[in-house]
Amino acid sequence: MKLITFKHNGEKKVGRLSDDRVLNVSVALPELPKTMKEILEKGQEALNKIKNLSLTDENSISVDKVELLAPIDDPEKFLAIGMNYKEHVEESKRKGIEAPKTQIWFNKQVSCITGPYSGVVMPAQSDMLDYELELAVVIGRECKNVSVEEAKNYIAGYMVGNDYSVRDVQWATPTWTLGKSFDTHGPLGPYLVTADEIEDPHNLSMELKVNGEIRQTGNSGSMVYNIYDQIAFLSQILTLKPGDIIETGTPEGVAAGMETPTYLKVGDVVEGTIEGLGTMRNKIVAS
Repeated sequence: MKLITFKHNGEKKVGRLSDDRVLNVSVALPELPKTMKEILEKGQEALNKIKNLSLTDENSISVDKVELLAPIDDPEKFLAIGMNYKEHVEESKRKGIEAPKTQIWFNKQVSCITGPYSGVVMPAQSDMLDYELELAVVIGRECKNVSVEEAKNYIAGYMVGNDYSVRDVQWATPTWTLGKSFDTHGPLGPYLVTADEIEDPHNLSMELKVNGEIRQTGNSGSMVYNIYDQIAFLSQILTLKPGDIIETGTPEGVAAGMETPTYLKVGDVVEGTIEGLGTMRNKIVAS
């Protein structure tokens, strides 16, 4: 199912999207918590209640009357892996960036999260704003010291992500975190597709356009370290919690990897699509 967080009449709510209707979970199941993360913390029983609900005129509303927000905007952790697609590694090598010998991780600060159709702010101090289409994974159960084989059982679902990066700020420090964490530079959505809806998360086509021009294409099967490798690796170091978000790498075609970099500018419209997960559309706006 497609789970959303939305705003209606000034209030933030959790819902289930079915075609062009939004089931208002807060109305239909008032006993459940009011945020997506808290619902995930309640476990599969809460998700089953939402899945089994029937849409009625009383508990649903047309999707064009609501504003879709990031499905989860308050994770405890928002982590991302660097240089994790084979073709992206090769284009980075051409720029003189060495391929990592292990998984390379950085934080995106939670405060950078924004909605799937919200404006992305061009920072005043840089003109090197770049896009990175990413498959985002949402953790559904507390996860510590799990094996690669067990890892898939801890996934709540998947979203489209875009790891916007301010390249000069990113490269100025070895951790990358600051260049990846400007306000609004972590759009997510448009919905959280539960794991049972995605037969193989390692065979999803990916495409990013800027003003209608294709800049990135790829397939999630090109990851160097697959999703289960990533979860197993992280869980040996820290405890992953329900609602935690993992961005799993980007295909080739980012501006920083091109022979002639073409960075984003104010007014550009960036569309990121992942098969089965929908499309995000963000306009670059002035600070």
